[in-house]
Amino acid sequence: MKVLKVREQIAFKAEKMNKISLFDSERFFCDIYCLEPGQQQKVHAHEGSDKVYYVLEGTGKVTVGSETRDLSTDEITLAPSGEEHGVVNDSGGKLVLLVFMAPKPQ
Repeated sequence: MKVLKVREQIAFKAEKMNKISLFDSERFFCDIYCLEPGQQQKVHAHEGSDKVYYVLEGTGKVTVGSETRDLSTDEITLAPSGEEHGVVNDSGGKLVLLVFMAPKPQ
């Protein structure tokens, strides 16, 4: 059984958002997204896959469909299949998200 201490996996990259894979199977993935101020995950969509964003640390703007909201520590949201979604760290601090997606896009 694979067991991880989530906060020990956090790592940032100066040049772009850092995606750290925690778990990855044929059907599912669980990542940590680490964003320095000014970094982003561009708005995009996945047909047939749902994505969950859970904020571990910080505050950032999350877009799902036509709505964009500030989410902060301990807030969670769902980007349903086919809905455009993305994240921008427009705050002055670091942003860490726990991200789940299933089924895994092909």
